[in-house]
Amino acid sequence: MKSEKWEQVHARYPVKISAYVLEHIRKDPGGAWARQALPSVDELIDEPGMVPDPFAEKGVAACCYGVKQRFPNRVLVMTSDQCALNCRHCTRKGLLHQAEVVLTAKQLAAAVAYVKAHPLVREVLLSGGDPLMLSDTKVLAFVKAFASLPQIDAVRIGTRMPAVNPARITQTLAKKLGAFKKVWVNTQFNHVSELTPEALCACALLVEAGIPVSNQSVLLKGINDSVDELVALCSALQRARVRPYYVFQCDPIAGIAHFRVPLAKARRIARELPKRLGGLALPRFVCDRPGSPCKQEL
Repeated sequence: MKSEKWEQVHARYPVKISAYVLEHIRKDPGGAWARQALPSVDELIDEPGMVPDPFAEKGVAACCYGVKQRFPNRVLVMTSDQCALNCRHCTRKGLLHQAEVVLTAKQLAAAVAYVKAHPLVREVLLSGGDPLMLSDTKVLAFVKAFASLPQIDAVRIGTRMPAVNPARITQTLAKKLGAFKKVWVNTQFNHVSELTPEALCACALLVEAGIPVSNQSVLLKGINDSVDELVALCSALQRARVRPYYVFQCDPIAGIAHFRVPLAKARRIARELPKRLGGLALPRFVCDRPGSPCKQEL
């Protein structure tokens, strides 16, 4: 029965696991990676208020193919609808493979024109999916297209590759990205066990190429929802010269209610963490609320 249910989960939310993550799951079948990567029958539970698209991303994308703009000073460009790992807590778990993605030079030119037409935009977020599922040539084409605009201060690459497939971060790619002087990388480590020697090496290649690297964790029930777990994670990130930037409350997404940490507990953790971490290692605890003009502090 369990396998039948898992097939139902896979049909609704496809399972995809990188070889690197699978190797670590085999070493630690009950660990943090297993709980983030393997399907759970809890994903089939329809919780009230949990919907596939609470941020109306499908509607936002209509402004320009593959472009999403929720805030006046930045835009998100969908570069890929694939990831090396389909995280079971993903914000786009019900949307990803239906996403409008910039695929052609004409579509990229239209996205650049959209940014030029909105002079308040000063950051471009390359997202998806994972931009680093693309070839180096395609990644660099996206970066160059936006970094060349005088109005743009930062081209931010949202990627989980340092955690889920660290071999993807090569010295060649890091140096080419660093040469633009505008690239920032936001990655996602949720548990200290993910900071393996390979992952630390990937982060070091980016940092040593002059690329600021920040970490956006998701607060996940049974994985990192304790002060001790987050102190260990944030301390290890600081040692790796990766800034602990955000800890996100899980979004109200269908299929991930079993990961959500009660707000009262999240707030208690947020109050306790500054007692054990200095400011450089202290992330902001936030949530993304539909319709809000910015991230909301817990």
